[in-house]
Amino acid sequence: MSRTDVIGGLDLTSDRYVIKQSYIRSKYRVEDDAGNTVLKGKKKRFKIREEFPFTDPDGNVVFRVKAANVFDVAGNYTLIDETSGDAFAVIEKAYTLFKHVYRIRSPDGQLLATIESESALIMAAKGYIGVLGLLPHSYSITGPESSRIGTIKEKFSLRDTFVVEVGETGEAPREAILAAAIAIDALEDD
Repeated sequence: MSRTDVIGGLDLTSDRYVIKQSYIRSKYRVEDDAGNTVLKGKKKRFKIREEFPFTDPDGNVVFRVKAANVFDVAGNYTLIDETSGDAFAVIEKAYTLFKHVYRIRSPDGQLLATIESESALIMAAKGYIGVLGLLPHSYSITGPESSRIGTIKEKFSLRDTFVVEVGETGEAPREAILAAAIAIDALEDD
């Protein structure tokens, strides 16, 4: 798998993106450093088999996030390029008591990156104490050899706003890691 161009019609070559959730939950906008919208997403709630698209600013679908199973409790999702119809990444949610951990894999199972919440105490407390849901949290992104390649940081605001930064990814496709990080924000919104 090449490092770039895994998603037809989409350019995710910047190092930093801002994900903004609208005041009406389950709608997302992704902006580059210049403030230009590069992606939009809308997730429908309470679907039997979860699937939602991300579109370019003109409304053309560029990739989809699709649950592996009906009522997917395992938290496995496939990211599919709309142009080719090919899967380019799989998001696996690992269950832990205090942290949120996602493994990003290629369709053939190769580990591309791991995205993990950084504060176990805050993540655990947020699940039990509603007001703590207002505290910003962050995630680290590590490559296959456990080296840090990026972060996802929530900004303190009235609506969910996250800054995704991804640096050098080695042999792993950068666009796949960025698209997965963006999709995880929507998946965390359940």
